[in-house]
Parts: sequence; structure tokens; C-alpha cells
Amino acid sequence: MNKIPWWKKSVVYQIYPKSFYDANGDGIGDLQGIIKKLDYLVELGVDVLWLNPIYRSPQVDNGYDISNYHEIEPELGNMADFNELLKKAHEKNLKIILDLVVNHTSDQHPWFKQAKKSKSNSYHDYYIWKAPVDQHAPNNWGSSFGDSAWTYEKDIAEYYLHLFAKEQPDLNWENKKVRNEIYNLMRFWLDKGIDGFRMDVISLISKDPAYLDGPIIQNKKYGSYYAGAANGPRVHEYLREMNHEVLTQYDIMTVGETPHTTVEEATEYTAAHNHELNMVFHFDHMHLDYGKNGKFSTKRFSLSALKQVFTNWQEGMAQHDGWNSLYWSNHDQARPVTRFGTDKHEYREAAAKMLGTILHMQQGTPFIFEGEELGMTNTRFKSISDYNDIETKLIYKDFTENKHLSADYAMETIYLKSRDNARTPVPWSAEDNAGFSAGKPWILPNPNYEQINVEKVLSDRNSVFYYYKRLIELRHKLPIITTGKYCLLNPQDEDNYSFLRETDDEILFVTGNFTEKKLVVDLPDSLTELEGKLIISNFSALGTVLKQLELPAYGTAVYLFTKS
Repeated sequence: MNKIPWWKKSVVYQIYPKSFYDANGDGIGDLQGIIKKLDYLVELGVDVLWLNPIYRSPQVDNGYDISNYHEIEPELGNMADFNELLKKAHEKNLKIILDLVVNHTSDQHPWFKQAKKSKSNSYHDYYIWKAPVDQHAPNNWGSSFGDSAWTYEKDIAEYYLHLFAKEQPDLNWENKKVRNEIYNLMRFWLDKGIDGFRMDVISLISKDPAYLDGPIIQNKKYGSYYAGAANGPRVHEYLREMNHEVLTQYDIMTVGETPHTTVEEATEYTAAHNHELNMVFHFDHMHLDYGKNGKFSTKRFSLSALKQVFTNWQEGMAQHDGWNSLYWSNHDQARPVTRFGTDKHEYREAAAKMLGTILHMQQGTPFIFEGEELGMTNTRFKSISDYNDIETKLIYKDFTENKHLSADYAMETIYLKSRDNARTPVPWSAEDNAGFSAGKPWILPNPNYEQINVEKVLSDRNSVFYYYKRLIELRHKLPIITTGKYCLLNPQDEDNYSFLRETDDEILFVTGNFTEKKLVVDLPDSLTELEGKLIISNFSALGTVLKQLELPAYGTAVYLFTKS
């Protein structure tokens, strides 16, 4: 029997360094802050730490605009701090993966500074440049942040492409020199001993050379670039080359962020015989509550649609030798308790535990975003000036000035969807600044930090934290959670999510109530004659179950059945 790779049995904890813990009192989380909190992560039981970008950056997009891939951002520390973090994490059996941001750089990167000097400069072809078409941009593409995806450099009379902020010019992967530069910087970090990469928007690195106009969607001013940039004509060629040149030389894990990618496309990235990536992040469940204006909407998701998305990915990846990444949230998404459960005080903890159960009992590698293990909620800041995120500020301006929507409506959608919901500091205590910093935090803490904080959850054995700890322990203990075949039950039920995981010898029955009302859940007939035992629940569930199970509001339970 083939040995199961370590990353298939692991649980990953995502750290947004600026918001995790500030050790030096300047208001910004840092590498020393992570070092000081390693024992907290050991207590939780996770295996891998994913750090959002720690490289030198002007911070236009919170570190995703990189000006030097070989240096640490001074706000976060220096290379000695990173080396210490890596050493101490490994001593505690914690692996570390870094963000690889190579679709684009900062416009302050030396390559781009040279590239815009002249068309004949040797670095000019490191980026994507186009001549004007009828005195305007080469096509109608809009950036992810709402403006045109093209910026004109008058000194050389060309536009450069940036799928994100204008300070984030896209690299030209057609240029073999660019690819070799990227492979070298990857080796630099891997040779230090890191354990892998999360690859930012990696599905966008190969653009369709036709550069056709994109469709106008979500009432936006510009066309969508996805048709011409997502899963482009050479993306798999590039990743296979990367795998051959770099990845196969190390025992690491790789996860690609792949916006606008279907299950079928994802299997090409992740199937073992293709030699590309271990897994990808998809966005299908993140799009279920989009409205006519896109992400910033008050629309609520449909549970049957959510179940269908998860099921498509569970079944599709299993059929094609792929592997799932499992997540409810990250640094770009709202808090799952608010988004998929409820942040009402009386149900918040139950909802957080239920959501954790539904996710962690699926097949794949679970990712926990910092604070999720506390049941953190979205944040209602009083003013748009309290927000830091570039996307949020541009949406507020677009909604109020261009679409003539009310400021109240704009702020409600921002409460529900702003990336800053995820970026508020981890609340370590009920002390000033949530115990995150002795100085003024770079972004305000969530005002509910006195009720939701680490100190409080660690003192309560029934807290969300200890429930997550048990979920992680179960994944390490029970092989069926890694290997069992997934089977959805009652796909059209809008209140309950139940599914099975099955091996030759065992069956897991997993169920969760997504409502405030009590539910009675019928077990499949195939289980009623088998012996089952409760392995985890967020209420006083029966130790064994026969035909029915009553779930309280946001109740969840998992039973393990042994086949006779």
C-alpha cells in the first residue's frame, strides 16, 4: 500500500503576520510575535503554519506587492527573526509554508524600475506591455480592485498590465528568464528549510495572447479578465516545469490559489500523475452569496447550493486522483461564523463548532484561519475611515459615487464582506488593544474582544478552541477521515447538512444543523443495524444512535460505525 503523504494528514493554520501578535509594541504584528505564540499553536494541535507574505513590500496591498523576494519586510522583523522562527517551529514539530506571489511584483521592484526605463531595457520584457489601441488601453479588462487593468507609461508610450492594483504589475511568464528568476527565489527559501508554498493566484500566470475584451459582469465598469487570464494556454506547462525544476527536489506541500477554476480544471493541477501541485484553493462556495454587484452583497447563501459545491469537489477530486483543500475563510474572506452560521451571542459558539465539524470531517487538508478557533465574528466599524483594505475603500467609493447607492447599504455590505473582517488583530485578552499590542494597532480590534479572546477560551474546556483541538486530534487518530469515500445525504434539505465517509471497515456519519430551530435527522437505513459510537458533538448527544437524532440549534454530531 502506498504511503500517505504527510500533507494529506495535516491541518494547516494560516497566520496573517500583521494581525497575529505584536512583540515590539509598534502596533504591527511581527515574526517575534509568532515566535512568542508558538506554544499556543502547539496546544491547538495544528501541523503546518502558512504565513501570508513576509517579504519587503511598500504594503499597498498588505504585502502582496513585493519589492524584494529575498528580504524580510522591516515592519515584521529581519532574516535573523525568520531563521529563529523556522528553527523554533521545527523544534516543536510545526512546519512552515510561505506565500509565493509571482503573478506580479511591486512597481518598486528593481525589475520594474528598469522595465519602465525603455523598450530596449533588458528587464522590459519581464512584464506585460502593450501599445495603445486607438489611443486607449489594449482591451477593456478591469483590475480586481475596480479600476482599469492597464496603466499607461507615457515615457515609453505603452500600457502595462496589472490584474490587481496599478502598483502590482503582472510578470511576463512567457519570458524564460522570468521563470528562472522565480525558480531561483523558490530555491532560496526551500534551501532554508521551509516546508512548501501557498501560491497566490497561480491560475492567472498564463494569459491568452489574443488579449480579447472580457464580458461585463456584476455591474462593473470594466470587463472581466478571467476569460483571458484564468487557466491560460501555458499554465500547466509552466507548473510542470516548476515542479521538475524545483518542487520535486524537496519534501514539501504546495497549494495553489486558483480563482475561476472548475473541478475538472482543478484535477489537472492536482492529479499526481500530472506533476504540478498537491492541491488548490477553489472559490465556488465563496461565490454563493454574491449579488448583482458581485461580492459586496447582502445576499445569504443557500445550504443546498453549499452542499452541492462541497459534494462536487469531494467527488470530482476523488475520481481523478486529486486532493482537496478545505477552508471556510482566509485573509480575503469574511468570518465564517457571521457568513455561514450566526454571530448571535446565544448561538455563536455552537455555530462555530458546527461549521468546524462539517469542514474537518470532509476529505482534504483543512485550513484554519487565525481566530477561527475562537469563533471570531465580522466587525462593524463605525466609519469607512476605520477600514484599511484597498478593495473595501474602492467599493465604498464605487457604490456611493458611481452606483448612487446609500452609504448605509454600502457599509452593510462592507460589514458582511470586507477583507478587513479577517484582518482585525487576534484578541489575546480583554486588556487594551485586545492584548495584541502595547501600541496603537495598525487596524482597530473587533469591538467584541472582551467577550471573544484567547485568554477566555483557554480557561473554558467547552470553548470553540478545545472543540477545534478535538477535531484535529480525530483527524490524526482516525484514518477514515483522510481516506474515507464521501457520500452526501438529503441534498435538497435547506436546514441540515449530513454526509457519510466510508471505508471497507467503517462508516462515519456527520450531521450539522444550520438553523436556530431543533431538527430531527433520520439515519440512513444502512446504518440502523450497525454498531455506532459518538466521537464528537457540540451538545449532549446520545452515546449511540439507532434511527433518529435530534439536533438543537446549530447542533452537530459525528458517529463512527463499524461494519459487521
